[in-house]
Amino acid sequence: MTAEIIDGKAFAADLRAKVGTLAAEFEQRAGRKAGLAVVLVGEDAASQVYVAAKGKATLAAGMASFEHRLPADTPQDELIALVERLNADPVVDGILVQLPLPKHLDEKTVIAAIDADKDVDGITPVNAGRLVLGMDAPVSCTPLGCLMILQQLLGDLSGMDAVVVGRSILFGKPMAQLLLGANCTVTMAHSRTRDLPEVLRRADIVVAAIGQPEFIRGEWLKPGAIVLDGGINRLPPAEGEAKGRLVGDVAYDEALGHVGAITPVPGGVGATTIAVLLRNAIVAAYSHAGLPLAKDAI
Repeated sequence: MTAEIIDGKAFAADLRAKVGTLAAEFEQRAGRKAGLAVVLVGEDAASQVYVAAKGKATLAAGMASFEHRLPADTPQDELIALVERLNADPVVDGILVQLPLPKHLDEKTVIAAIDADKDVDGITPVNAGRLVLGMDAPVSCTPLGCLMILQQLLGDLSGMDAVVVGRSILFGKPMAQLLLGANCTVTMAHSRTRDLPEVLRRADIVVAAIGQPEFIRGEWLKPGAIVLDGGINRLPPAEGEAKGRLVGDVAYDEALGHVGAITPVPGGVGATTIAVLLRNAIVAAYSHAGLPLAKDAI
């Protein structure tokens, strides 16, 4: 058996095209562009790259991008005040505060200040609660992208055994809730799960988000399973390398001859995140403007 390699870049390109079409229709009907605001505090190098990529993608989709870059020593009350201004701004449909924040800032308090209906990253307490209750809500971008990939690949997920390895607020926990909502039988596992290989061997679907390079071995996986690898880990550089290669949480080469389909790292799950962010932003824009949007439109 040779696994199908799931192309996250192709999925993202298709989703961005759909967002672009909806953004053009929104501008025509609402008389303005849909708007996404991103707030960056400090000079974290990775965060700067992410914010620049998000801004570029937002403009390319035909939406308005509002970037707010604040110095690392910005007081908490100033950051909260900015969030509140964005909450009240009628041309801002989505707000994303780039994490992590500098250590002197309380992330939970800042996140809770975001208007839940503009929370395009799906991380406010209100939206976490809505997700658990099965209500419509913005959902964290990476797990939502995983669900969309699974539904595109498999159709109805009802009755499938799914194991989520990892319990983070941004990925593992919302991923489990999404799979439950799709009528899977879900096990939430982690690095301390007793006999993890045995738990994984019964899973039709495995979503890995544990943050440990190649932690999940190929022989632990059920033949024919669908594996979505959300891990991004850089190995120490080998001799002659300037920097180590990127790998996921699954031992990819081992899994290739064993499972039914798998996402590569890079080029898999991570490639979908910004596209899903844009998707969440355009859905929020239609909702704020009171414009109908069919559930199967995007």
